[in-house]
Amino acid sequence: MRLRFFLLSLLLPWWAGSVLVCADAVRQGATVALITNAEGAHVSAYLAALAGSGDVAGVVVADPSGRFAAAAKKTLGAKFVAAYDSFDALLAEHAPDLALVSLEPGLAPAAIDRALEAGCHILAEKPAVLSAERFHALARKAEAKGRHLMLALANRSRPEIRFAREWIAQGGLGRIYGVEVHMVADQTRLGRPGYGDNWYAQKARAGGGHLIWLGIHWVDLAMLVTGSDITHVAGFIANVGGKPFDVEDSATLSLRFANGSLGTLTSGYYLDKGYHSHLKVWGSQGWLEINLHGGETPVRYYTTTEPNPTVRSFVNDQPDGGYAPFVAAGVRAALGLEPPPITTAESERVLKTLFTAYRAAESGRTQAVP
Repeated sequence: MRLRFFLLSLLLPWWAGSVLVCADAVRQGATVALITNAEGAHVSAYLAALAGSGDVAGVVVADPSGRFAAAAKKTLGAKFVAAYDSFDALLAEHAPDLALVSLEPGLAPAAIDRALEAGCHILAEKPAVLSAERFHALARKAEAKGRHLMLALANRSRPEIRFAREWIAQGGLGRIYGVEVHMVADQTRLGRPGYGDNWYAQKARAGGGHLIWLGIHWVDLAMLVTGSDITHVAGFIANVGGKPFDVEDSATLSLRFANGSLGTLTSGYYLDKGYHSHLKVWGSQGWLEINLHGGETPVRYYTTTEPNPTVRSFVNDQPDGGYAPFVAAGVRAALGLEPPPITTAESERVLKTLFTAYRAAESGRTQAVP
């Protein structure tokens, strides 16, 4: 008998270790819950990103409309686990590592709050809330539970943005003097039949128009690239195209940054098709500009620190710089494998800045970002 126990004791560490390795291997793949409905934004992009992430083991979908169940099954293949008509029904059978919430701002907070209660990290379609105060409450809850609350500002993951941020952080521009930003999309979409029925065309459901839907990306990038928060905002918002909506199709902002520099932003629906986007930063030792749309060279930069200063360029040679790498980074952050692509504090910072901008436009006076 003693010999038997002795032999078992020799085998036990190997057997137990094998079980632990298998458990670790399972945990290397995240379970992701996609929470959406019939009006969920960018769901196709999210599904493709989850399908392409090697760190996603399975995806469960909560969609009361049933609109995306077939698309999820087709896009995700073997990663598709099941679809439910409610988030509560999903949580009764699964414990997701990450909840990807793509709902209009009036509905998203309740889903985010429920997911945090269930212990999920969160990746949320912007703007996710109708007020900065609502996001603040969610952010405090996420921090108390040790969860990431990440706003889906996917341009952060583009190689052009990463290069610009790193080059400026290394002192390529010296002291930053000024920033100029614009994000312009097509006015054409506003005339499409049924456009006004969408949540992002209604202030009560979206919180605002172009500025909070598209301009938000570039407000975030201005702070990310310069490494400096926006502290004060002044500006105007208007419906210059005259479409019958109560949200703006045009916004212009004047910005003061914490580093003392000044900036401007133009955000609007002006084109017949496509996008124009531009971010330029000037400093004591040169300049850098990013043109992701409407420019032949995505990034150009110049510094007087070189022996023979010349305009240089950086060109992205990666096939996808949008949602795929951002969502993949969010999944890895949920697994504890790397820092989040955007922190809870950074997500809250950009929303505070946007809601302060609306307050400035409504009051006609410069406002401090709280």
